[in-house]
Amino acid sequence: MKKILIVDDDHDLVAMLSTFLEMKDLCVEPAYSVKDLPDDFEGIDLVLLDINMPGDDGFHICQMIRKNYNIPILFLSARGSEKDRIHGLMIGGDDYIVKPFSLEELYARIHTNLYREERLQEEVIKIDYGKRTLSYQGHEIILTRIEFDIVELLFRHPKQVFDKERIYENIWGYDSDGDALVVAEHIRNIRNKIKEVTNREYIKTIWGIGYSWNG
Repeated sequence: MKKILIVDDDHDLVAMLSTFLEMKDLCVEPAYSVKDLPDDFEGIDLVLLDINMPGDDGFHICQMIRKNYNIPILFLSARGSEKDRIHGLMIGGDDYIVKPFSLEELYARIHTNLYREERLQEEVIKIDYGKRTLSYQGHEIILTRIEFDIVELLFRHPKQVFDKERIYENIWGYDSDGDALVVAEHIRNIRNKIKEVTNREYIKTIWGIGYSWNG
C-alpha cells in the first residue's frame, strides 16, 4: 500500500484528507510541523505539503527533503500567487495545488505522480561522473563537454527547476560573454541524442520557467 505523508498544521484538514485517502486504499502519515517529520523518508511514496506552518515553512521543508530524496512533493497551499507557485516548482515541487481544492482532483494528481514514479523506475538512464559518460540500458549517449555539464547539473538536482540564465551562469560562469539562449540549443541537442535510444523525455520543460531532470 502506498504511503502518503501529509504535512499541514491544520488538524481538521489532515483528518479529512486522511479519511478520504484511506478510502482510496492509501496509507496516510500525518505531520503537523517540521518536528513531526519522519527521520527516514524511504517508506514515503509522496508528500502533500502546506507552506504556512509554525517554524520552518513548507518551502524550507521541501528543500530539506530534496537534498536526499526524489519522492513526489505536491504543495497544498492557500497562497496562490504566481510568485509562490513558481518558487514551489523551482525548489523541487512536482505540483502546486491551491486551497480550496476538489478532493477528486487532488486524488487524480496524487495518482498521476505515483504512477509516474513507478514508470520512471522501469527506465533508468545512468551517469558516470568519473568517465563523464551517459548511458541508457548499455547504450552510451555521446555528449560534448558542455552538454555533459548541463546534464550533470540537472541530474544532481532532480526535479529542481533551472531557468536558462541560472544554467548559463553555472556552466559558463557569471562573467562570461554570451547569450543564455544558447542553453536552449544545447538542451535541444541533448534531447535529440537521448531520443536516439529512448522515447522518454528526461529533460522536462516547465513552460515560462525553465528545465528540470525528469528521471
